[in-house]
Amino acid sequence: MNQQRNIVAIVLARAGSRGVPGKNTMLVGGRPCIAWTIEAAQNAATVGTVLVSTDDATATRVGTSMGARCIARPQELASDTARVDDAVRDCVLRYEQGGSRIDAAVVLYANVPVRPWGLIDRAVHVFKSSGCDSVQSYTPVGKNHPWWTARLGESGSVAAWEPGAELNHGVFRRQDLPDAFVPDGGVLVVSRAALFGEVPNVNPGPHAFFGADRRGVINPIGSVVDIDSPIDAIVADTILMRSLLAQAA
Repeated sequence: MNQQRNIVAIVLARAGSRGVPGKNTMLVGGRPCIAWTIEAAQNAATVGTVLVSTDDATATRVGTSMGARCIARPQELASDTARVDDAVRDCVLRYEQGGSRIDAAVVLYANVPVRPWGLIDRAVHVFKSSGCDSVQSYTPVGKNHPWWTARLGESGSVAAWEPGAELNHGVFRRQDLPDAFVPDGGVLVVSRAALFGEVPNVNPGPHAFFGADRRGVINPIGSVVDIDSPIDAIVADTILMRSLLAQAA
């Protein structure tokens, strides 16, 4: 049974996508892509309600059939230029019209069918135990390290990305690079106060809704698959089908 009624999961699933059309509802691992994220939210002990914010009729049908509550997203919040935080705030306000009020939202993307088991609960635990404003999941950058980022001129000249820095920061072995991480899209937990700009001393910008005290949880490389290209879809499908075959063996 879910133990946290004032923390809701919001699955974002707009219909449009340029890179992979229909990616949120395409079949991955034998199921609509969004179904994997809804199931992950429903299996989280720390989530009380699972909401689906969408303008997609197919995503609505899938969500409803799985017992999630689907909330229609306005078209102006479903474009390529619409901001995630605007869509999340809209979903929260529409949900709260029924008389409920949330403390935090677990933001999940419908195009992420592969994430580690227990990731949502792990992130919510950090959120609750630390009293922070937000928790986001990260993965190690691996060999795509920022120290190895370079600028290439029109003539093919190579220079460090940072002006004045030594090329590759003088490091040529991957093992000698300092730890660095990038957001992997697996989960974002954000307090209602941060989401609605009620946290003081937050610098303005597109990530202001993360609040001031921002924490992270780390996932192993490759344990989260965010479908943004046809290759990502193939990788996710392969991982999920292998997992299903292993369970059936």
